[in-house]
Amino acid sequence: MRGAVIHAPGDVRLETLDDPKILKPTDAVIRTAVTCVCGSDLWPWRGLDTTDEAHPMGHEYIGFVEEVGAEVTALKPGQFVVGSFATSDNTCANCLGGFQSSCLSREFMSTCQAEYVRIPNAQGTLVATDEVPGEELWPGLLAVSDVMGTGWYAADAAQVKPGSTAVVVGDGAVGLCAVIAAKEMGAERIIVMSRHETRQKLALEFGATDIVTERGDEGVARIKDLTGGIGADSVLECVGTAQSMRQAMHSARPGGNVGFVGVPHDVAVDGEELFYSHVGLRGGPAPVRRYLPDLIDRVLSGQINPSKVFDLTLPLEHVAEGYQAMDERRAIKTLLKP
Repeated sequence: MRGAVIHAPGDVRLETLDDPKILKPTDAVIRTAVTCVCGSDLWPWRGLDTTDEAHPMGHEYIGFVEEVGAEVTALKPGQFVVGSFATSDNTCANCLGGFQSSCLSREFMSTCQAEYVRIPNAQGTLVATDEVPGEELWPGLLAVSDVMGTGWYAADAAQVKPGSTAVVVGDGAVGLCAVIAAKEMGAERIIVMSRHETRQKLALEFGATDIVTERGDEGVARIKDLTGGIGADSVLECVGTAQSMRQAMHSARPGGNVGFVGVPHDVAVDGEELFYSHVGLRGGPAPVRRYLPDLIDRVLSGQINPSKVFDLTLPLEHVAEGYQAMDERRAIKTLLKP
């Protein structure tokens, strides 16, 4: 099969790889319908995550079941499935508590920019649709496998409530999906921090009420101006840098909450500052599996349409162009067709 492999910063190639096989009785193999490039994939592309040796890339996927292991009884070949970037048995204590991304049997997906993918913990990870959705729905369902589920967790962790004010830090695909989530959860005011006109327009289409272009202390001051000097009830941090985390924490009101889902890079939290802020923090890898059935239904019914975060579609053989376009901010998110 063909799959994307990163060799060094800025060097992603489509190569011929071994076809995936069932290695454990809890595995499944799927044929990829569509896959994509994630903003977090840009960390190694930019050299901010070390690439010591060449390895496959990609953790977002939807597709058709090709083969299942002996212990996978709830799935059968031919079914259309949506999964998560973190696999889970969905039976351990952490899974039952709603944090499948901390499953005791967790494995992170990392080979999904490919024609076929082995899915560990398949029975607890994959959710099958009743029938094969139309291809026009595939991008929205692909978004659910990560960025929509992650944006939803940001809003959930930040405790967005009906009538509340939410701030979204970050205008990438996760941040834009977080706007959808905040809107669905009933936020009355949704303030998005963005400097990019095309992303601002999409944020407003998704339900944002205000755009703030300032960053750092100036951005925080602008949030305070918009909230009567108090700060926001909920702040959804969707970037992962030291600046974005500081901005998020300082934008929340005393008693407010920050949901942080950007993969942290050089982020440190001052315990004394946090203590006196009365701001709550919760984040981590999103438990996407918790939300999959609901989010799949919302996409299939047309209640939400996160597919609009994909503004560049390429064949899989042009995967490197997909990375480059996102790195240069010529694209929000690249959809790849095997």
